[in-house]
Order: sequence, then structure tokens, then C-alpha cells
Amino acid sequence: MKKILVVDDSKEIRELVRTTLDPDFYKLYEAPNGTKAIEYSRKYNPDLIIMDINMPGAIDGIEATKQIKGYPGTSFCQILILTGSNDHLFEEGKKAGACEYICKPFSPLDLIEKIDQLLSVS
Repeated sequence: MKKILVVDDSKEIRELVRTTLDPDFYKLYEAPNGTKAIEYSRKYNPDLIIMDINMPGAIDGIEATKQIKGYPGTSFCQILILTGSNDHLFEEGKKAGACEYICKPFSPLDLIEKIDQLLSVS
């Protein structure tokens, strides 16, 4: 079973991802901010992290991605960026270590397709 960490300050987005993914295939963890994302990535060693870029607090999605990819125990993790804006934020995320992105609002089918794509590579 693949482990996925969903990081978003929006409870609604985390819930949408949770209801989209089949619990028979994925073990899902949720974090409401970048600080918890780093903590949970080290605790649960997810195969994939779905990371919101724009989150309040000291550690946004870009910084959390940098720290997760920079830590030897989680550097292998695939990171899918969630962004409500354009490609320039994905470029920042890519520099930080993310491998793909999806724009909000997104369709559940697009999300599943991206997840399947990334997890088949890992």
C-alpha cells in the first residue's frame, strides 16, 4: 500500500483528496501546514506528498519541499505541488525538488492520473 501525505491549510482540499483516493490502495496522512508536513514526512515516510504552495505560517510549501527533499530519509519522496496560480510557482517548486504540479481547482480524475503517474515512477 502506497503512503500519501496531503499538505494543505484548507480542510476542504484535504477532504476532497481523502474522498477521491481509494483507502484500499492508499494510506493517507494529512498535515495542515509546512511545519507538520516536515514532521509527518519524517515520521511516516510517504511515497508521495501532495503539497500546497501557499500556506500561512513560517514554512510555506516551497520551504517545506526544500527541507523534505534535503533530508536524507525523505529525499526519495515524490512531491506533487498544488497551486492556485500559474506556472511560475511550479518553477519555484521544481527548484525546491517537486516533480509535478496540479492547479486548483482540480478534477478528482486529473488528481488520480497525476498520482498514478508519479507513483508508477517511484
